[in-house]
Amino acid sequence: MKDEYLHLFVKETTVYNQLVVGSFLPESLWTPIPHLLQGWLRNYIAATFVYFVSSFLWCFYVYHFKRNVLLPEDAIPSRKSMLLQIYVAMKAMPWYCALPTISEYMVENGWTRCFARISDVGWLSYFVNLCFYLILVEFGIYWMHRELHDIKPLYKYLHATHHIYNKQNTLSPFAGLAFHPIDGILQAVPHVIALFLVPTHFTTHIGLLFIEAIWTANIHDCVDGKIWPVMGAGYHTIHHTTYRHNYGHYTVWMDWMFGTLRDPAEDETKKM
Repeated sequence: MKDEYLHLFVKETTVYNQLVVGSFLPESLWTPIPHLLQGWLRNYIAATFVYFVSSFLWCFYVYHFKRNVLLPEDAIPSRKSMLLQIYVAMKAMPWYCALPTISEYMVENGWTRCFARISDVGWLSYFVNLCFYLILVEFGIYWMHRELHDIKPLYKYLHATHHIYNKQNTLSPFAGLAFHPIDGILQAVPHVIALFLVPTHFTTHIGLLFIEAIWTANIHDCVDGKIWPVMGAGYHTIHHTTYRHNYGHYTVWMDWMFGTLRDPAEDETKKM
């Protein structure tokens, strides 16, 4: 029975492989590839597609369609800055994709607490566990990010790659994945650790990993959405300019709890 249930995960990832990899390669080329490598190839194609489409569309909207409306002219990054960010992100992308590939392997082998169908636990349990999952991820990413700053060798050899973008006119949605590959993986690891601690719907976990790519693009555009308690671009821009504040990911709660929150509205008041 256990093997039959675990086969549901394999079946699901096989469908994803067919949808993504099968759209780019003839069946005769990709079906002989081992299932694990198929998963990595699918993650690579999908992540690259999401990165370029979401970043390009958001750049077009902010820097061209809404030029001088959402950001002043001197805050718009140069094409050279954006090309450098793309170069760094694409160098790291093959390594980033190893993490979801490994997490899928662990799920398919029954090492985690993932479940395949919401009907297996019920909607109430699904939402309660999803809340716990997101809280754990938020907590984990906050402390992982903070330690990447506080532990000097980690900052010097890993996180500093991302922090060369330290002004408004050097930040763009393309900077969202412009990390040293180990740095990017470390900051995504809480998503995988949570699978061992909280019963998690597998499809939801996969979806949240790809939402990460869209979210990181959004918080690097310097456009402050001002929706409390969301850790929007206004907060994250301060992180890139002060290096000591706003380590959170989706919300400001962890920074508020641990004393590292700096509000962009207060910064604006001080300037006035």
